[in-house]
Amino acid sequence: MPNQTEKRKSSHIKICLEEEVQARRKTTGFEDVFLVHRALPEIKRDRISLSTSVFNHKLSAPLIVGAMTGGAAETTKINAAIAQAVEELGLGMGVGSQRAAINNPKLEHTFTVTREKAPTAFLIANIGAPQLVRGYGVREARRAVEMMKANALAIHLNPLQEAVQPEGETDYAGVLKKIGEIAQTLKVPVIVKETGAGIAAEEAKMLEAAGVAGIDVAGAGGTSWAAVEYHRAKRLRDRFRQRLGENFWDWGIPTAASLVEVVQSIHLTVIASGGIRSGMDVAKALALGADLASTALPVLRPATKSSEEIKKTLQFTIEELRNSMFLVGAESVQKLRDAPTVVVGKTADWLRARGFHPELYARRKA
Repeated sequence: MPNQTEKRKSSHIKICLEEEVQARRKTTGFEDVFLVHRALPEIKRDRISLSTSVFNHKLSAPLIVGAMTGGAAETTKINAAIAQAVEELGLGMGVGSQRAAINNPKLEHTFTVTREKAPTAFLIANIGAPQLVRGYGVREARRAVEMMKANALAIHLNPLQEAVQPEGETDYAGVLKKIGEIAQTLKVPVIVKETGAGIAAEEAKMLEAAGVAGIDVAGAGGTSWAAVEYHRAKRLRDRFRQRLGENFWDWGIPTAASLVEVVQSIHLTVIASGGIRSGMDVAKALALGADLASTALPVLRPATKSSEEIKKTLQFTIEELRNSMFLVGAESVQKLRDAPTVVVGKTADWLRARGFHPELYARRKA
């Protein structure tokens, strides 16, 4: 019989498929970011190279499928389909929290299936920050990595979700120290990722000092986990938590602002996620300094169908990225990072108020 964690995982997937979980009034900020068009690109579109290397792993394009699920029987099919698709496309993927499988080995296959289907792809294991306070440490981190022979470990931060969740775990005291212990002990890179509310410069600096290898900003403007928990609370008739989810639906740092804060504050690998919905979003994220972009919700529905449907979704995103690179005259990912980029509106206002200089992106020499 499924335990509470398994039931919650199943509920999360159903809600993301059936309900509106996007941010309502808050956007990612990418609408304020403009790549400067080159009427004379002076390059051949068909010779554009999208390949990149992250943590000594070569990817065919700077795109991965973000952490979504695992830990419930029905999620095996989803993870298997994603793994097969990224293997065939030469990309990478993350999985959802592995707590359920660490606590119940019978659920390990919902995660081990990823390496079975993707023997060479870049795979990211996942444990949650709240569990670090409740006893998880290096041993559990190693087990998560070994379970799927992962290339990296993500430690996810989800204080917003936990604060709204009916059974949320809101003790974050001491998390940074535990993250540091794991980062300094594990043989694979440790990535710290948010889950839709963004990471500010202050936390980025703290995480860099703790020894992590990368940060996934996962900003606001895409899937809202406060919204997901709102729908769960509604189904559970928990009116108090439902009201919390409603009021905090749009909480967080917009993705574009979070990304700039992080890349301008540290010297680590940075992944842009949180509302990445197109290849143009990927291009803008890379131009702002990201090393990779990660997308999740757009892949979920195709993942319930087949790996071929996932491939179609990702291939279209990649072709949009290629077109964007052609139109700014960037033959490679590195040249895209140097492309003149104009940041205006609320995103520019946010960054200036926080002491950053968005105009520097516009003054690059093509």
